[in-house]
Amino acid sequence: MSEIRKWSAVIAIIASALLAGCAVGPEYKKPPAPNVGGYSPTPPATTSSTPSLTGGEAQQFLSGRDIAGDWWTWFHSEPLNELVERSLESNPTIKSAQAALLVAHENMLAQRGAYYPSVAGGFSAARARTSNDISPATASGALNYSLYTPQVTVSFVPDVFGLNRRTIESLKAQEQQARSALAATHITLSSNVVAAAIQEASLRAQIGATRELVTINTDMLKTVRDQYTNGYVSRLEVAAQESQLAQVTATLPPLLKQLAQQRDLLVALSGEFPNQDLPEKFDLAAFELPQEIPLSLPSKLVEQRPDVRQAEENLHSASAVIGVARANRFPSFALTGDIGSMTLAFSRIFGSGTEFWDASAGVTQPIFQGGTLLHRERAARAAYVQASEQYRSTVLTAFQNVADTLNALQQDADGLKTAAAAKDAASVTLDMANYQFQSGYINYLALLNAEQTYQQALINLAQARANRHADTAALFQALGGGWWNRADIPQK
Repeated sequence: MSEIRKWSAVIAIIASALLAGCAVGPEYKKPPAPNVGGYSPTPPATTSSTPSLTGGEAQQFLSGRDIAGDWWTWFHSEPLNELVERSLESNPTIKSAQAALLVAHENMLAQRGAYYPSVAGGFSAARARTSNDISPATASGALNYSLYTPQVTVSFVPDVFGLNRRTIESLKAQEQQARSALAATHITLSSNVVAAAIQEASLRAQIGATRELVTINTDMLKTVRDQYTNGYVSRLEVAAQESQLAQVTATLPPLLKQLAQQRDLLVALSGEFPNQDLPEKFDLAAFELPQEIPLSLPSKLVEQRPDVRQAEENLHSASAVIGVARANRFPSFALTGDIGSMTLAFSRIFGSGTEFWDASAGVTQPIFQGGTLLHRERAARAAYVQASEQYRSTVLTAFQNVADTLNALQQDADGLKTAAAAKDAASVTLDMANYQFQSGYINYLALLNAEQTYQQALINLAQARANRHADTAALFQALGGGWWNRADIPQK
């Protein structure tokens, strides 16, 4: 047993010396935040307002303010809140992203096991006979014998040049990628639900106005036909009105199709099948427009956007892979040891004098691999450059998304103001036409034309109102969606 203790001490000394090595390859450095002061050449100004119109309020951008994890509640629609939360609980894409995160985490933990010695136990039993022509295999000289061998094998590969450390570093980065992917899935799903609900509300308003247009043009056609019968108009005017009615009627089926598809989309986003209709129905009047919009600092955007964080972790993983490729070109060391018992009688397995042991250390140095290891390291370095440029591209896209939505909100506010003015003008025209018709100054056809213009203005106004709500939701998404403020998304 003194020999065992001596070799154990030798192995411990060698292992300690080997473990003092360093990890080869570059040390990862987090890319600095872009040195920019804003998202556009001039700071975003408070948008224009359209007084006395729901959804026409001015929007103010508050620089440096944080985004709530449930930002959709700022639209103050209880049906929308319920649908978003139900979707986040039931949609399979969320559960898939959660499982992907668990896979990445367990893979990282599995690789950590390489830091520790591997211990395996074994037992073998054999029955044998030795030939009469050779020396007996047993000390007793018996030619027929049984052999029982229980043993424990210990092996250890010291991480001298950081092969395992760099591998774990890469796997940790991949785990962070999966965590960011979960956040991105969360943001995308909630944003899609909000956008689909707003689009449904817009379509309902457009369908209502279009049906009014169909009714108006039907009445107009009846009037023109009566005038044709009495000889006041020609057949050409009747045909023109028939064509107008057909054109207006043709716009209704596409809107109904879009509405049905939006309902199917909302059902699917909530994790249900299309035959299960939703209890929620959405109307533009039920949405309030958020008036104070938090605007993250540019330096914070790269930390908040999941796609940027994914690109950064991809860069981190690529950096670690260089170290893996580099370490594979250095020597690898292995320490192994066996201890056990070997006996001819099962009852003496743990008896005195039956024990055996061995200890060994080995080193392997790649000498010639046909350039394989060299080119793998070069490929890893090129992959790092690729990941670096992809990261930069992702950051530029993130800033572009924010700039686009900020500009869209400014233009949406102006567009709504114009659409409201057009609707007000059409309303005045309709009132005057109605008065003139009752006074006998114009015919019924002129009145119906005024009504048609008014209904078309209502359609344009509904689209303009929906655009403001949709682009407000798009800005929350572009800024990261506040996922860092939600308890159901792990932060680390």
